[in-house]
Amino acid sequence: MTTTRFAPSPTGYIHVGNLRTALMNYLIARKAGGTFILRIDDTDPERSKEEYVDAIKEDLDWLGLHWDRVERQSERLDRYAEAADTLRKMGRFYEAFETPTELDLKRKKQLNMGRPPVYDRAALALSDDQKQALRAERGDGVWRFKLDHARIEWVDGILGDTSIDAASVSDPVLIRGDGQVLYTLASVVDDTEMGVTDVVRGSDHVTNTATQIQIIEALGGTCPRFAHHSLLTGPQGEALSKRLGTLALRDLRAQGVEPMALLSHMARLGSSDPIELRADMAELVDGFDIGRFGAAPTKFDEADLFPLTARHLQTLPFNAVAGTIAEIGVPDHQAEQFWTVTRDNITTLSDLQDWWRLFREGAEPVIDDEDTDFVREAMTLLADAPFDEATWATWTAAVKEATGRKGRSLFMPLRKALTGQSHGPDMAAVMPLLQVVRARENR
Repeated sequence: MTTTRFAPSPTGYIHVGNLRTALMNYLIARKAGGTFILRIDDTDPERSKEEYVDAIKEDLDWLGLHWDRVERQSERLDRYAEAADTLRKMGRFYEAFETPTELDLKRKKQLNMGRPPVYDRAALALSDDQKQALRAERGDGVWRFKLDHARIEWVDGILGDTSIDAASVSDPVLIRGDGQVLYTLASVVDDTEMGVTDVVRGSDHVTNTATQIQIIEALGGTCPRFAHHSLLTGPQGEALSKRLGTLALRDLRAQGVEPMALLSHMARLGSSDPIELRADMAELVDGFDIGRFGAAPTKFDEADLFPLTARHLQTLPFNAVAGTIAEIGVPDHQAEQFWTVTRDNITTLSDLQDWWRLFREGAEPVIDDEDTDFVREAMTLLADAPFDEATWATWTAAVKEATGRKGRSLFMPLRKALTGQSHGPDMAAVMPLLQVVRARENR
């Protein structure tokens, strides 16, 4: 059975970069009728916060990315310890004691000599007495996995044939000096024991994948199928990493972005397929193909989410927004008519509040200088509220007869005087909702 996972760290709110990974793994699982695991990477007790665990679940639930089960790495520390012991017995795990300063000096020396800046494995030459002395002086060392210096190859679901020379990579640290198990080891143990068959993640993990393949093989596991999606940039190709904090899903939600608009955008962004609004999750699942995504950096502009949101809202029936409309104070007998009139003239649901304020309180009229006398005369011909569906036609006919104006020169000044806008819903439908006409104050 196909099994995928999304493994966020609860050290902050998830953002659009995280969503891309989560969505791809989710769609792969659902298309195959498989399992999607939410795996909380909370092995760092200092930075992991329960409030972020709750926020991650809330954001995924808002999007409809429902997981089949939750796993927490903090509850699996014994499994990682067993794996570490296995690697030690195999001679593939060794303790190293260099300080960050010493490692930096080594890297600079290697670069000056034209060599790749990889760890020189000096710790392998330490005697037991030397290790004991270093522990007494510096505390416990880090534990590194000893890579087999061979070429690591795999067929990537997006990048295609991929290979990395392990000799060009430092032996990865899997356990810190304070005993914290790092992602590279925890992820391998989890993927193996949870039967994960497909792993999609960012292209910044390609080197991690190479080392993890060797760790999986050393522990006797089966390697999943890997795919590495491109990293997101800003609309001008600028690095997006510094802005991801402002692109948290909850911030986009607060701005009124609709889940299906966001999912439709992210499910095609960076692929050879055009971005199109989808009606529901089933359409997203049916149309997803990981092989259609490219490796080039992918431009993301949050502004693109709002036209999709507007188009999505236009498809919604009244019952889908009835609660929102009730909250802003629209009476029950006008609520459905209000939605029919405004649905094609909003970008987000929050725009409904402005429309209801316009209908309830009237709009600040916009009157061009050349139309001042015309509008003043027209207002004297407008009957008193309440208005009905025939009011607009009756009124404009009377104004046309009185002034001789017709077409755009007749209708546009009157629309602007009543709504303060040069475009919007059909005025015949607006009039029954309009309770106050401010432009009458000048007649």
